[in-house]
Amino acid sequence: MKGTSVATSKSPARARAGKEAAGNKVAAHPTEPAEANSLAAGIPSAPAPAATFPIVGMGASAGGLEAFEQFFRAMPADSGMAFVLVQHLDPSHASMLGEILQRSTGMPVVEAQDEMVVLPNRVYVIPPNRDMVMFHGALQLSIPTEARGQRMPIDAFLRSLAEDQGQYAIGIILSGTGSDGTLGLRAVFGAGGLCLVQDPAGARYDGMPGSAIRAGYATQVLAADKMPLALREGTRPRPTRLDVAAFSPAASTIGLSKILMLLRSATGHDFSQYKKSTIGRRIERRMAQHNIEEVEVYARYLKEHPAELQTLFRELLINVTSFFRDPLAFLALRNDILPGMLADKPASQALRIWVAGCATGEEAYSIAMLLREVMDETHHDLKVQLYSTDLDDEAIAIARAGLYPPNIAQDVSPERLRRFFVKEEGGLRLKKEIREMVVFAVQSVIKDPPFTRLDLLACRNLMIYLEPELQNRLIPALHYALKPGGVLFLSPSESIGNHTELFEPIDRKWKLYRAKPTLASTRAVLTSGLSWADTAGGQPPGGQAPRAKESRLAELAKRALLQSFAPAAVITDLQGNILYVYGETGKFLRPPPGHPTHNVVDMAREGLAPELRETLYRAASEGVPTLNRNVSVKPSGDAGDRPLPVSLSVRLLPDPDANHSVLLVSFQELPATAPARPARTPRAGASAEARHVAELERELSTAKESMTAMIEEQQASNEELKSTNEEMQSTNEELQSTNEELETSKEELQSVNEELVTVNAELQIKIEQMAKMQDDMKNLLDNIRLGTVFLDRRLLIRRFTRDATKLYRLVATDVGRALADIRCDLQGFDLVADAQAVLGSLVPVEREVRTAGGTWYLARIQPYRTVEDVIDGVVLTFVDVTERMHAIAARKAHELADGIIATVHDPLAVLDGDLHVVSANRSFFREFGGTRESTVGRSVFELGDRQWDWPQLHELLERVLPRDRSFERQVVEHDVPGIGMRRLQLSAHRIVDEVGVGELVLLAIEKVGMDEGISP
Repeated sequence: MKGTSVATSKSPARARAGKEAAGNKVAAHPTEPAEANSLAAGIPSAPAPAATFPIVGMGASAGGLEAFEQFFRAMPADSGMAFVLVQHLDPSHASMLGEILQRSTGMPVVEAQDEMVVLPNRVYVIPPNRDMVMFHGALQLSIPTEARGQRMPIDAFLRSLAEDQGQYAIGIILSGTGSDGTLGLRAVFGAGGLCLVQDPAGARYDGMPGSAIRAGYATQVLAADKMPLALREGTRPRPTRLDVAAFSPAASTIGLSKILMLLRSATGHDFSQYKKSTIGRRIERRMAQHNIEEVEVYARYLKEHPAELQTLFRELLINVTSFFRDPLAFLALRNDILPGMLADKPASQALRIWVAGCATGEEAYSIAMLLREVMDETHHDLKVQLYSTDLDDEAIAIARAGLYPPNIAQDVSPERLRRFFVKEEGGLRLKKEIREMVVFAVQSVIKDPPFTRLDLLACRNLMIYLEPELQNRLIPALHYALKPGGVLFLSPSESIGNHTELFEPIDRKWKLYRAKPTLASTRAVLTSGLSWADTAGGQPPGGQAPRAKESRLAELAKRALLQSFAPAAVITDLQGNILYVYGETGKFLRPPPGHPTHNVVDMAREGLAPELRETLYRAASEGVPTLNRNVSVKPSGDAGDRPLPVSLSVRLLPDPDANHSVLLVSFQELPATAPARPARTPRAGASAEARHVAELERELSTAKESMTAMIEEQQASNEELKSTNEEMQSTNEELQSTNEELETSKEELQSVNEELVTVNAELQIKIEQMAKMQDDMKNLLDNIRLGTVFLDRRLLIRRFTRDATKLYRLVATDVGRALADIRCDLQGFDLVADAQAVLGSLVPVEREVRTAGGTWYLARIQPYRTVEDVIDGVVLTFVDVTERMHAIAARKAHELADGIIATVHDPLAVLDGDLHVVSANRSFFREFGGTRESTVGRSVFELGDRQWDWPQLHELLERVLPRDRSFERQVVEHDVPGIGMRRLQLSAHRIVDEVGVGELVLLAIEKVGMDEGISP
């Protein structure tokens, strides 16, 4: 926020169409105020974003996965914010970032898709090999066009986020190498959003956090797990918002006035004419940082803490700009304005340009690069006076250094990067020829007078932060600074208002205006109330006007005297190269044939060169001046021309603007004298003196010829040296090109290394998860006690569980062997054949099998299917069903016994292996008494009052029957106390069930004889 008495910097620009213009990639930039509209490509500006919830853009590179996890573990799932993650990913590798982060947060984590609308309480992850921007609350995806090492996906997204969401945009920079994210964070900062940066001490790689911190756009520097609390504090609703509607309460108005007074007292700059919405958002953001909710309280805090006052002042100065912002506007400037401006400018006059509100200098350098390109194309090299001013002294210091982060490659074409920039360890520095074209200074448009007689005045995105009244006062001041016909260059968000009498439009779309020749601006400036306006037109106080008038008269007198009496002269360096020419020097100097040169000795006419070479050497090496040496100069090459008498003077002068001296060479034509008679050849008999003179003339002629030959040889040597120098320059250019290629390869390798680090981190986490899953699977299989054997397509053992060793003699080294080679304890079953059948038909097989030890298993053979539903073997599972088989056998035995008993008419009882009654028929109960409830389940010896507890019965059932498995018609007698003698004929048979897990005893009882009066 620059421009009047407070600022002269840039606002963020708008999001651009994704294409190049004038060799510059169209970049996305934020627009800070809601009033700033229109897109650079002519697309209508987006309406205010419908979303009223914060959208957090999070950028990271190498080591960012760990920071993401720390952040989301501490971030509640119902924060009401949306999170968009942009990380440097390998374009050829599927990212597992979303899957990994889903374990750290309760919010849904999804991979972004084109045109996906962003919703609160969700996490969106950029897909591999995609660029992503935000437009109208939706994510826009595209395939990258830049090579590896040149992409800046974090910058691109954050800049579009700031443009689209304004104050609801939040930028976070986490671990990573390089500087991606710095320019994006600057855009978010300029849009009024919150900017958080991970503490470099806790980051795995501190390149990206360090770059953002050094640039000064970090609202807070925190550990990743501390950021969620800062987000909640920074975005929670405040009871008093400092927007236009909130200034009606008296408390807010008084508090704001106190803050503005404190700023004016501390800095000397008045912010009262700035838009209240812009100031309010920044004051509110500082209040949130200190957890202050009342404006009055914050005003007291500022008074007690001068450091916070300076911080607030810096935050009100929105130093947000970029190279070639609005590329199509700069294309119009380059093609339609600058060529004509240079063509109309005489060589003796300088081209005067002023960039008001230059911030960190990108716009001023952009214009300088355009000027250099146009001057090289038109071969019209002029002296350029390019003034660039801003209120922020820190921004001016950055601009003077001319060092910018590598991610300016988003805004500067590769051709301009190679031509105008030099790569250094800290970034890209503009070459000296461009830096020397621009003069940077700290200046306030309201407090300080403007530069005048300007050919071009660039004042872009400056007035959008000012109230309309101040804008109306500033436009005439800009016209006053321009010369008639000068060009005013505004941003698409600005205009000249109703001052159509001062300017005529050149390009309405890109806001290029030409100044009309009128004095209306002078009158407007005098009545504008600007602090410097009192000295713009009328007589200044203190008698300054007479002194200025006297100064102008003295200058006029000096010029008249120089034109009338000063001799023609040139200023050269110590080697004789001409730096400046004064007066008419055609009689003394002329361009020599061959390669053009600016050396005064090479350009000297015949007769002047020897004397000039000697005097230059003496003045340069010994510091001895040569004054008024008379020389005869031949003004042309004709043999009949009369020599011209010339007075030659050479003086050594110190150069006040440099650290070396220069030479002043002056030529003054002397009055003509009577021509001397040509020398004649002495006749015979002439005097010895005449002959001596003739001899001397011949020697002199010979010496001159020798000197001429030496000079020509020296010139030839100079040409050879120049040629050698050109070859060395060509070699140097080739080496420089090779070095640039190596630097590009280095950047690509660094980018690949970052991507590999990210992939490695994802794989490491995936390995840890797989290890945990294996542990879980092992414990699961061990605890369910399920025998399982995994076989591949060749029926080779792939894996087996511990319980499978009860059926197969398996050891750990059997992995990879064929199942058919392993001894099996199953009886009568060929499971290998069944497995082969399942592999061929894909129909599962299930059968009951038995081991030699009598254990029964339910064997299931099913196809082995991968997650892609590919058959890759079979799985054998064995479930112990011995108890179930026993239960089935017992049930069948009972059914058999009941069937047998029901068909026998004699008394019959069925006993189990422990001689307990399982069942008895009706004849048994009729003959011997008792009921089924009192009989079944009891030992045969305990029936009644132990009336069956006979020694003979014990002998038969406990000894004979186990030995012989049966006995027939064994008569037993027993004297039952109180009853008398009983005589019975017994037959018994043992029946073993089919599963071999139990037995039954059939006991048939028949009375022998008539035992009257005896009852059982």
